Amino acid sequence: MLTVVNPNVVDIVATAAASSGGVLVIDVGNTRLKWALYDRIDVSARLLAHGAVFLETIDELADNAWAALAPPSRVYGCVVAGEAVRRRVDEQLELWDIEPIWLSSPARGGGVVNGYEHPMRLGADRWMALVGARQRVLALPRPRPALVVMVGTAVTVDAMDTQGNFLGGFILPGFGLMLKALEMGTAGLKVPTGEVREFPSNTSDALMSGGAFGIAGAIERMLRHLTQRCGEPPELFMTGGAAVKLAPITALPFEVIDSLIFEGLLAEAAERELLRL
Repeated sequence: MLTVVNPNVVDIVATAAASSGGVLVIDVGNTRLKWALYDRIDVSARLLAHGAVFLETIDELADNAWAALAPPSRVYGCVVAGEAVRRRVDEQLELWDIEPIWLSSPARGGGVVNGYEHPMRLGADRWMALVGARQRVLALPRPRPALVVMVGTAVTVDAMDTQGNFLGGFILPGFGLMLKALEMGTAGLKVPTGEVREFPSNTSDALMSGGAFGIAGAIERMLRHLTQRCGEPPELFMTGGAAVKLAPITALPFEVIDSLIFEGLLAEAAERELLRL
């Protein structure tokens, strides 16, 4: 499992492949680029190396983090940060002279049916997390609905039924965006980051607790919606850089999976490779 504990440092666990042929999967978010090298294109693939960098330092990947890696045979990724950032990543991949395959949100794939009104407008990272969650649900003794929460710059709370139909989801500002909005719109609230408390007694704690419990409330509301819709409680999956901060607050039995988007990318890549045969 990929674990990026401290977002302020580049985390590289490099047991780099001794030979080429692996697959590099890339998740380009709004704040950071996360990557992982696996030994093959399969949801049960072995992790060989992984890391994360802030978008400002993407242009250093070929000379630093990726320089020691064995050349992958395929590169699959998803991008929500825009075309300009994607082109910068493409330039770094010239290190291996490999053209990446950037995946978007289809109408169906990876065992999931996309119920979004306009399927391709669903964020690719949300889609990949849903596909990753679906693979885990299918590995259970019997399929169940799933609630998938991603906690990053924004927070998404997505619902999937027992048959793998994506029903829809919430989008909320993440911790940082909430605090910035309050600082910009309210006089006198530029205070140090506080702690989450049941009964905050200072402004710093009140701000942090309000944001955290606001997100938790949205998650609990979607959980009720999905349980009522499917007639049983869902499996709960959480991912994203701030997941470790939010998971304990919800008091719900979430499984925190840092590699969930990568697992979705591997599942989608496996389907693509079958079509190439």
